[in-house]
Amino acid sequence: MSKQVLITGGAGFIGSNFVHHWCQNHDGRVVVLDILGYAGNKANVSDLMEQARFRLVEGDICDGELVAALLAEEEIDTVIHFAAESHVDRSILGPAAFVQTNVVGTFTLLEAFRNHWQAKDKPADFRFLHVSTDEVYGSLEADDPAFTETTPYAPNSPYSASKAGSDHLARAYFHTYGMPTLITNCSNNYGPYQFPEKLIPLMCLNILLGKPLPVYGDGQNVRDWLHVSDHCSAIDTVLHKANPGDVYNIGGNNQVKNLDIVHQLCDLMGELAGDLPQPPRELITFVTDRPGHDRRYAMDISKIEKDLEWTPAYNFETGLRQTVAWYLENRDWWQPLLSEEYRGYYDNLYGDR
Repeated sequence: MSKQVLITGGAGFIGSNFVHHWCQNHDGRVVVLDILGYAGNKANVSDLMEQARFRLVEGDICDGELVAALLAEEEIDTVIHFAAESHVDRSILGPAAFVQTNVVGTFTLLEAFRNHWQAKDKPADFRFLHVSTDEVYGSLEADDPAFTETTPYAPNSPYSASKAGSDHLARAYFHTYGMPTLITNCSNNYGPYQFPEKLIPLMCLNILLGKPLPVYGDGQNVRDWLHVSDHCSAIDTVLHKANPGDVYNIGGNNQVKNLDIVHQLCDLMGELAGDLPQPPRELITFVTDRPGHDRRYAMDISKIEKDLEWTPAYNFETGLRQTVAWYLENRDWWQPLLSEEYRGYYDNLYGDR
């Protein structure tokens, strides 16, 4: 039976990739709720606008009346919740927005969905899938084992603390009300449509523009990298196969140091981009480290591999090459994003480092 889905944050990076994945693989109504802030972009879903089953609503997940009305009007049975403030650096500069969106917004959605689900006599096939991050688990030392679903939470930034709070709320709504929630915690995503404040698109664009490539600290921080297409397929799998109340880690099995990624991007851009303003490696600039910068993340994905038979399809080398090619081929997408507001944020973040 087709699901009637509400996808929050569906005009953002991961959300829009998931919307395309869903529309390509499933029937039924698709409603996207997105505030269309700096990282939400109508262009990310413009090709779907003419489909009768697709609807984009510009609105705030903190607006309880709007959320309740959408759930009832569209007869939603499934919520996939991507909407979040998600950039650690922005959370350090202004944490209030992260608490409001990630904690209050998630609570607003959960409460509206609980009322909707209860009004429908608690259908067993309803689902609320909350998309979270590996950052809630804190930082690992070089020899520590990877995060599992039972790793204690130890968030170290306002961003990760706000996501931890939202995870706890989703868990509580299952255990208190029996509401059919699911939680996924993913590692660093990369791929098409990622806003250029994040590492990979930032480096690609700065290389094209001949600007410095800012690398925090010694560049030895390690992240596990997950192609956004793999993330989308994993969420789809969890939604259809997992039991209510389940939690799954999603990762790409690609632990890479930040500096190594920058070197790979320099080489790929030199190979694929043609004429560049400067040799890319000459642009690498080490800057003062981010406060509370977690040293290493690593995800143990054995649970989702065993329980749901999901594994990532992309290796990092192939995925990174495809991603670089996408940014080179889609300049009309990213050039409008380099606004005065973005330049001001960039200068504020890196100017004195």
